[in-house]
Amino acid sequence: MILAELKYDHQDMSRGYTNRTLYINLTTNEIKIKPVTDEMKEKFIGGRGFDLWLMWNSLPKDRIVKWDDPENEICWATGPLGASTYYPGGGKSIVTAISPLTGIVIDSNVGGHFGPYLKYSGFDTLEIQGKAENDVLIFINGQDHMVQIIKVEESDNLSDLSHLLTQQLTENFAKEPTEKEKQMVSVVSTGPAAKHTRWGMLNSSWYARKRKWASCKQAGRGGIGSVFANKKIKALICRSPRYDVKNNNPADPEKLIEIGRKHKKEIITYDPSMNQMRIVGTGYLPDIMNITDLLPTENFRFGQHREIKDKEIPYKRQVWADLFGEHTGKGSDGCFFGCSVSCSHWVEGYEVMTGEFKGEKVIIDGPEYETIAGCGSNWGVWDPQWVMEANFYCDTYGLDTIGVGTGIAFVMECYEEGIINKEITGGLELQFGNAEAAIELIHQMARGEGFGLVVGQGIKKMKEIFAAKYGGNPRFLQDIGMEHKGLEFSEYVTKESLTQQGGYALTNKGPQHDEAWLIFEDVVRHSIPTFEDKAKALYWFPLWRTWFGLCGLCKLPWNDVPPPSNFDLPIKMAGELLQAKIPQHVQWYADYYTAVTGIKADPDDLIRMSERVYNLQRIFNIRQGKGLREHDSNIPYRAMGPVTKMEYESRQKRYDDQLKELDIDIEGKSTEEKMKILRKYREIQYFKLQEAVYQQRGWNAFGCPTIELVKELGIDFDDVIHVIKPYQ
Repeated sequence: MILAELKYDHQDMSRGYTNRTLYINLTTNEIKIKPVTDEMKEKFIGGRGFDLWLMWNSLPKDRIVKWDDPENEICWATGPLGASTYYPGGGKSIVTAISPLTGIVIDSNVGGHFGPYLKYSGFDTLEIQGKAENDVLIFINGQDHMVQIIKVEESDNLSDLSHLLTQQLTENFAKEPTEKEKQMVSVVSTGPAAKHTRWGMLNSSWYARKRKWASCKQAGRGGIGSVFANKKIKALICRSPRYDVKNNNPADPEKLIEIGRKHKKEIITYDPSMNQMRIVGTGYLPDIMNITDLLPTENFRFGQHREIKDKEIPYKRQVWADLFGEHTGKGSDGCFFGCSVSCSHWVEGYEVMTGEFKGEKVIIDGPEYETIAGCGSNWGVWDPQWVMEANFYCDTYGLDTIGVGTGIAFVMECYEEGIINKEITGGLELQFGNAEAAIELIHQMARGEGFGLVVGQGIKKMKEIFAAKYGGNPRFLQDIGMEHKGLEFSEYVTKESLTQQGGYALTNKGPQHDEAWLIFEDVVRHSIPTFEDKAKALYWFPLWRTWFGLCGLCKLPWNDVPPPSNFDLPIKMAGELLQAKIPQHVQWYADYYTAVTGIKADPDDLIRMSERVYNLQRIFNIRQGKGLREHDSNIPYRAMGPVTKMEYESRQKRYDDQLKELDIDIEGKSTEEKMKILRKYREIQYFKLQEAVYQQRGWNAFGCPTIELVKELGIDFDDVIHVIKPYQ
């Protein structure tokens, strides 16, 4: 049954914009089109910027908005450079909402075709508010210029499982039952676990002709899928009109073609000798992380397999890359047209080992690095079959593999420490290495029963429960519970990287690597040694990475296939020239922006674009009751250093040598005494880093943007000043 319908006149893009937002309220069934103003484009660019600005103005300002309030919004936007097939990585978009884990705005970037198809259909942004009474489909029909809210009927026989639902809706909403028409449909859905947990994620599909299957990329972080399910959205469907490479109507198509060809050629030429993204995708990373002692192992206690440590291990004895290259390297493709990185890999014919699909052969999208590390090494699991099992069920149940990976790793350590036991877990023996028990928790989350319901609330909630109900030591739980601001850590060991500790803890949304991935610069290349260097890096990198989320671009073409000439550059401190910036690529992106929008821009202009949005998000957090220094400070100590005696002694020479360098006499001191000294030193170092970063970012001692800064950025709106004035 159609609950509401809006017919509209199609509007072509102009210099990267359609200049319209599609607004849908599920409480009132209102559908309307709102203008994208020149001020929005000038100050907030697109993507995350548009999402935040819409939420800032639409959510109630007189109270803290909870994640399950009807007023909470899901906003979805690409940017002016997104939906372009000229340049690699043009298929990304950003989804935002108030997170059920953090209580602040979460932004999650996602590939697949939904974002670009939304834009081809005539909308820069989708804004969804309210809450439906019954499950609904939202259908954006870009071919016939119509938007519908459709009530889901029992007779529709739609699956609750995302991988099946995606196939059903791709078939049902294609104009004709041909591959060409299926390719014009993109579906966004979640699964049953999103209804019962705070780790719900969204699958965004594209029909892959090579696979003859609608594959998915995930908007995973922060529980956006849980908000989606709470609003009773069964799925979003977009059917795109026909398009060609000129649909973005760029200001200078010849320049855009020129730099796009350069970058694509460079990727194809150099990827085989660099990171092999086209062969194994992000599956190349686990072995590198393992060798450099940065791979999260057993709830981040260790940074590598206890036995596979030798840097000279022959390729065939590596843990992951060769196996996933063999399974997923053939027939790789991109999650959007024109992306020569083509890092989207899949496993075909995987035979499921557990649950309702046991014995069936399925297609798995992935596994990506974060899933391999989170649901593999971090559980003490080194069998790729179990990683693929977790990957498949998390995807179809609608679960974020980072939240699940880090969350269950925490549970396993609590089990081994005796904080919880078999009586509490319902008979599950959740020690490290027990993949089958971990997978059973995932099944319980989908069924909404058992100990899985407790686990699915996230580490922050589990720490409270384990202390109050089971007698766990609150300080120990805080030390080992790898979450901050309520968001589970993504999968890198930060003990030896002060900069990466800041890259996680000083983020707006919580510890996610997409804001500042500086661990290699800090630990391997030692290119940011001083506090000044670290502070400059933690100013520039979060803003540079934010820019991709404003413009609708993937970061991998920038970062993961650097030209060989980049390695001839001198290593200087972060504020001047850092090899990881890949200056040639940064300039290309400035040229790309100019070629599309017609607005002359250099690399510094791109940073300033992000700075407005980044500071607005910080102020939004303050409006939500968070976002100050105190909320940046309480990171788990395991992110800084060893919590247990076993951890210290696993790297005893390293830690002893560090104490000696501090002129500390360790002779005769016990491990516990040395740990206490090391902890005090590292906590002071983090405090000093906060001071340096706040100063670099133009924030005061409270961690609040100053009035002078927001005036300089041109975002000194009355309601912005009202929020920050008490902290000046």
